[in-house]
Amino acid sequence: MKFDIWATSMLNTLSGRSVLLDDAMVVITKAGIPILVLVVALLWWSRRDRQNTRHTVVAAGLAFLGGLLLNQLLLLFVHRVRPYDAGVTHLIISPSADWSFPSDHATAAVAITAAFLPNRDRQRGFMLLAAAGLICFSRVFVGTHYVSDIVGGATTGIVAAVTLHQLYRRGTRFDTLITGLL
Repeated sequence: MKFDIWATSMLNTLSGRSVLLDDAMVVITKAGIPILVLVVALLWWSRRDRQNTRHTVVAAGLAFLGGLLLNQLLLLFVHRVRPYDAGVTHLIISPSADWSFPSDHATAAVAITAAFLPNRDRQRGFMLLAAAGLICFSRVFVGTHYVSDIVGGATTGIVAAVTLHQLYRRGTRFDTLITGLL
């Protein structure tokens, strides 16, 4: 717990030193997930390894939804106060209305990314991983999450992606139907 508070405080102290960096982190924290979702959605029309790409796009969407559903279940039992309310961080964006653990942003970014890595699309997966890392970092930087909230969110994202990888198989009747659309 002390390490979590220390690490969160250390990362958050980077904010407020540079207007340019603060502005960049605010944009990443607010627009990162919508941009990530848009980029993945646009891959539907990619010509490179079309069937696999479409399968992976569907898997990423399902992992995204599954991870956020898992977070909502966790929020029924875990009520962690935001770090800015506990005096650990200073906030440079508007406060959030829900509990701190786990981070929905981390869940969404990591679930999408983790769907790409095992589906023969590692190049895109590693590019998405860099974007997910920035999004996760931005949440601590702006003061809205503890580091452990990010780790918890990343874990639920990975659990959702791994579960979907086991349940949603390439080449099944459902997969062929979905990936054949448009």
